[in-house]
Amino acid sequence: MPSRSLLPVVQRDLDRKMVFVAGPRQVGKTTMAKAMPGLGDGYRNWDIATDRSRLLAGELPASHLWVLDEIHKYHRWRNWLKGLWDGRRAQQRILVAGSARLDHYRRGGDSLQGRYHLLRLHPFSFAELGMESTRELRSLVTLGGFPEPFLGGSEREARRWSREYRTRLVRDEVVDLERVLDLGALELLMGRLPELVGSLLSINALREDLQVAHRTLARWLDVLERVYAIYRLSPLGTPKVRAIKKAQKHYHWDWSVVADEGARFENVVASHLLKWVHWQQDVEGRDYELRYFRDTDGREVDFVVVDGRRPILLVETKLGDAPVDPGVRYLHAKYPAAAAWQVSLAGTKDFVSPEGVRVAPAARLLAELV
Repeated sequence: MPSRSLLPVVQRDLDRKMVFVAGPRQVGKTTMAKAMPGLGDGYRNWDIATDRSRLLAGELPASHLWVLDEIHKYHRWRNWLKGLWDGRRAQQRILVAGSARLDHYRRGGDSLQGRYHLLRLHPFSFAELGMESTRELRSLVTLGGFPEPFLGGSEREARRWSREYRTRLVRDEVVDLERVLDLGALELLMGRLPELVGSLLSINALREDLQVAHRTLARWLDVLERVYAIYRLSPLGTPKVRAIKKAQKHYHWDWSVVADEGARFENVVASHLLKWVHWQQDVEGRDYELRYFRDTDGREVDFVVVDGRRPILLVETKLGDAPVDPGVRYLHAKYPAAAAWQVSLAGTKDFVSPEGVRVAPAARLLAELV
């Protein structure tokens, strides 16, 4: 298993506070946690009946590092953790791992404010794997970034894994955390969403397709975001541009579910940028956000990273070599201090346009991220 870039950050932060490591199911949280030095017999998983019984009985490991996996499924988990932390012995370290957004599941009172650092573990990325070439990038685009299908190296097995993964996500993760009455319709939504990657996400259109209430569909999208099935980007909105105001775009943590080649490549770049943005937030403490740009005149830029409200990075994606997109030219003229890229999967050209836009194979940009 390749070394995860988040591992030394976890080790450092454990000396100060509890560490919450959140991320999609099967992204490698447990493997990374079990690689922690000094763990010994300190691993406990709420999904394992004997571990659950020990924890509820107050039988805690003798190890000075406790790894508590999936503990957010216990309805009083936050108050329980607060008690563990406040009553801990000297040098005790606590790592909490979960396959749902731990910052969203705040049941049971105390928010644990000031007692933990939240770190998000993402699928493998181009830089984390030490990749250098477009050929290597293509394998990542095809197989996805989750450890099992990527390390397996088989496109057929990756497709089987992805299909089974989606079923387990709905039938296990969602059911454990949320009350959903119509799982069949939710599974239909999971099958429909990959076809809409890169487009504006219309809840009304989806509601009509699936014949469910607007409120129900909005809640399902929230649920899928909480269990790391999808993530959504909001549009850039600043006084300098006439941007659209509310419509969101969405992408998948498992980008292999996206059949269209152009949309899948866009999803891959989105996931790499989100991983970098989350690193800046969680590790560096910066107020970065990932957005997209589309204005009332139809100009678009696939991705905009903002620091506060100030764009610092503009990224447009193309499958092959193409002229500089009018959207990225327009937005870069509005924000000349922002780095501007147009990246391609199959293109070979690498140059800077007169407007200052870097046109290059995607590998050049992705190698500079995390």
